[in-house]
Amino acid sequence: MNQVNIAERSPRDLREFRPSNFKREIDLLTTSLRELNEMLQGLRNDTARDEASFRVTNPDGAHALAVGIDAPLDVEIAGHVGYYCGGMNKWARIVIDGNAGPGVGENMMSGLIHVRGDASQCAGATAHGGLLLIDGNASARCGISMKGVDIVVKGDIGHLSGFMGQTGRLVAFGDAGEALGDSLYEARIYVRGKVESFGADCIEKELRDEHRAELFALLRQAGEAHRVDVSEFRRYGSARKLYNFHIDNTGAY
Repeated sequence: MNQVNIAERSPRDLREFRPSNFKREIDLLTTSLRELNEMLQGLRNDTARDEASFRVTNPDGAHALAVGIDAPLDVEIAGHVGYYCGGMNKWARIVIDGNAGPGVGENMMSGLIHVRGDASQCAGATAHGGLLLIDGNASARCGISMKGVDIVVKGDIGHLSGFMGQTGRLVAFGDAGEALGDSLYEARIYVRGKVESFGADCIEKELRDEHRAELFALLRQAGEAHRVDVSEFRRYGSARKLYNFHIDNTGAY
């Protein structure tokens, strides 16, 4: 079998990576979570093959499922998952056919995580790269301390979403809760619905043509560019008033 040459693939290529239709089915009623994770983590970049794809059944809300993957695998999870699913993901495409608990995609580096239901709090926390796609709603602190990840939520996002976001893009098709973008750095936030309130140092910014193009490209990656008009979104970012201490801003720190 031909091995996957990771060095020849760009991060964008890897987000769109699709292995063959072959799937090895793993039933968590008969296979332990530890065994599954050890199997997935054992398929490293230099040994992963195109047909390395898996379907996980009966997850029953298991925690820390499919964490630490470091290969371009295709993992489909048939059901709901608990906290930290897909954490530290690198290269893999993980599809969750259900809801996800807190911290889905936490600290992911690259690849794609697609939640076909709702996500609990802290989705994509501290994530450095890749695409986190959520078909439903995301709860509080979506994208907290994001460091380069792209997060697209087709529903609403909860309070304190984008909190301390450093880089990357957070997109919500619906509404945003209180304190959006609190203590934001350079991450960009796009919201199509209403915003309950802004966090410290977060302001609305002009949606220029460059941002429309950026948003369109991101929605195309998420498979939504055909049904969503980018002009319906508003852009939010940092006012950059908290980068350096100033006595007049003491109440905002």
